[in-house]
Formats: sequence, structure tokens, C-alpha cells
Amino acid sequence: MNDRPMLLGAVLGTTYGNHPGAWRMPWADPNAYTDVQAHVRSAQIAERGGLDYLFYPDRVFIWGDLESGPPIVSIDPVMLLAAVSAVTKRVGLVPSMSTSFNEPYGIARTLRALDVMSHGRAGWNLIPSYEPEAFANYGLPVPSREDKYGRLHEVVQITQALWASWGREAGSPDKVTGRFADTSQIRPINLQGRQVGSRGPLQIPPSEQGQPVIFMPFASGAGVQAAAMYANGIIAGPSSMEESRSQRDMMRSLTEKAGRDADEVKHLSFATFGLGATEQEAVERRMALEEAAGIEQRLAQLSAMLGMRLDAADRDKPLKDAQIRALRPHRGSQQATLAVRLASQGRTPREILGHGVLDMNPGVVGTAEQVADMFQEWMDAGVTDGFSIVVDDLHDGFDDFVDQVVPILRRRGLRPDDYRGPTLRDHMGLPEQLGPDPRLADGDAAS
Repeated sequence: MNDRPMLLGAVLGTTYGNHPGAWRMPWADPNAYTDVQAHVRSAQIAERGGLDYLFYPDRVFIWGDLESGPPIVSIDPVMLLAAVSAVTKRVGLVPSMSTSFNEPYGIARTLRALDVMSHGRAGWNLIPSYEPEAFANYGLPVPSREDKYGRLHEVVQITQALWASWGREAGSPDKVTGRFADTSQIRPINLQGRQVGSRGPLQIPPSEQGQPVIFMPFASGAGVQAAAMYANGIIAGPSSMEESRSQRDMMRSLTEKAGRDADEVKHLSFATFGLGATEQEAVERRMALEEAAGIEQRLAQLSAMLGMRLDAADRDKPLKDAQIRALRPHRGSQQATLAVRLASQGRTPREILGHGVLDMNPGVVGTAEQVADMFQEWMDAGVTDGFSIVVDDLHDGFDDFVDQVVPILRRRGLRPDDYRGPTLRDHMGLPEQLGPDPRLADGDAAS
């Protein structure tokens, strides 16, 4: 087993998959976007493959164009993962909750409940909101950047203090002595910041891992500064290995400056894939998804990427030499570079789309070995600590990944044969934590 095992999770949200054509495939039930059992099935697939966590994004407004597809998030992720916790035993459960609208006591109580229900498998994707639609749903104006991040700091510090308000020293109920708990170890926190506060304590004891693992997205400025203080998992979307290395190095440096151990902060890169027994089969599978998504619209996006209008009537004809010479692809885009290379090889526009050039994240459309090769290349280069996989079509893509790619990663020593322990902290190689990190420099936002 590798000394630095690859972490592996899955990004879920819709019941169909991340590709815009997945919901229109023949086997898809168009009414399944609120089907909790579909999420349960995905969670059980992830657990069968030994994945470390399920990551659920969230938006508190209609996210996505309902004219052309289902909402990206349809059900509250904490509610979904509460249902999932009852039918899984090991996989980590990471919902998103915004610090902009939720009070610290509500966050602490809800996530403590999920953590206890799942026996120490909960995480928290800690995010501030920025969309006007979200604030309008709460009847609030969009705050200044200073107030947005000021509230974030207050919320996370008070939430962590609440998680520690019921100490392990309170003990377990003892029928012989008649003592249910040592109430001297269950104390109010009485913290008040400029925007939020709480008296405490919480009503239930800590889980097996102490408290949920905090994840945060890679951002910029105040966002990465906050992540360096609080996060153990960085949800990142680098476009290349070079960008991933830069992001990871930045986070490690900032984490050390905050007084924390950089090895306790895991950089987790989005990665997508499309699998087939051969590369050609994988491309043909993806081409079917492209057709289902609306080939004219997808070709329009490819046209914008290449700087040349592509006619839908010619989607099965290779580009002419003069057309290839006239291409003006987006500078610095690896996907655009791939598209030009495929065009130069005589691939048709539809085949170019079939190679996943419109995917938002780095990835591979090909065989399981090719996907494993990409993951290993990134790990060997030290540019990431693991991947949050983005599944194009959940109908078959997740099963194929677990059955085909995961065994290869295990044979290569990149993934363990089984979970390293029962809790999410065990999966991620993190120590137990209960309350704020004592290593952080002084200067709390709430007191």
C-alpha cells in the first residue's frame, strides 16, 4: 500500500448523472429527480467500492435551466444523507450547508445528529453563499464580502464550540449509580459575535469521531484564508496538473502559516470519466449522451471552444484541412487543445464531442486502465491527495467505475482493500477533533 493512499469520493446531486444528456437516455425515468432510493443506490455502490465519502453540493434556489433539464439539487442534502446513513455503514457523508443563512446552533445540532446517526461518518462542506437568488429567498440583501466572510468565521467558530459543549468526560448513563451524565462536562458556551451567537450546550454527546470533518471549496482571497484555518478537505476544480499543484502548494503553505499541520489538509480534485471495454466503445457511449443532450447545442459549444462555426449537418464529416488551419481555440484550454488534435486526426465533430472535450473537469473517456493511469499520474506527481469523481451517467457509470477502475487502483497499491476504520476521519487519516483547533492563532471572531 502506498504511504500516501489516494482518497476517493463521489460528487452526487442529480439522480441521473452529471452529463446533461443522462436524464434523456432511454433507461432514465424523467420523474426520478426526487427519488431518494436512487440516491441510496448510488451510496451503496460507493460503499461497495470502498469510496471514502459522498459529496453533495447545494444551492438554496432553483439551480439549473429547468427548460432543458432537472435541477442540479432538488432535495436538501442533509435530509438525503440522513436517509442514506440508515442503509450504509462505512462511506462518509458530506452535505453542504451555507453559513450565510443557517445559525450556528442549527448547523451544530443538525450535523451532530447526522454524525451520531451515522456513527462518525459526517462531514460538512462549509460554504458562504453569494447568489442574489439565494439571499432573495431568505428576504435578505446580498452582504458585502467583508460581512460574508466575517459571518463565516463567527459561524464556524461558534459551531465548533457547540460541538465541544458536551464533553466526552460527561460519560455514559449508569443505571447502577443512577447518574445519566456528569453535567459539569455539559456546559453553555455563551459566545456572541457581531452577527451570530449561541448560548448552548447541545443536547446529544459527540460521535465516534468527535465532530464532523470540515470540507471547503478552493476559492481565492478570504476563501482560501478561511479554508487554511478550518478545512481538512479542499474541494478543488483544477483544469490541469499544473493548476492542481499550484492550488495544493498554496493551501499547504497557508495552512502552516495558520499554525496547522499541512498533511491534515487534503486536496481533492474533481475528475470525470467515461468508460468502455475499448476507447472506441467509451467514445461511442459518450456520443450517445451527446446526442441525447441535443447535438445542435453541444456543437454550438464546441464551435465556441474552437473559434469556428460547425454545421450540425456536417457532424459526421471530418473537418477539412482549411478548416483545421482556421481554428482559433481557447488559449490555455487543455480541452480545446485536445479537440484540435482530434480534428487533425480526422475525427468528426461528433467523435470529438465523444472524447469529452466539453467536460468541465479533467478526465478520460476510455478504458478503466486509462482512467487509472490518469489518477496514478496525478498522485505520483504529488499534485493532489485524491479525487472527487464526477459520474456522467449514473445508470451504468458508477457501477463500471467501482467494478473496473477501483480494482486496478487497489492492485497498484493506490487504494486500500478495505476501509481503514469506521469513521470519516479514519478514512482520511485525520485525528479526532472536538471543538475548535487549539493550534490556531488567537483572534477569534466571537467571544
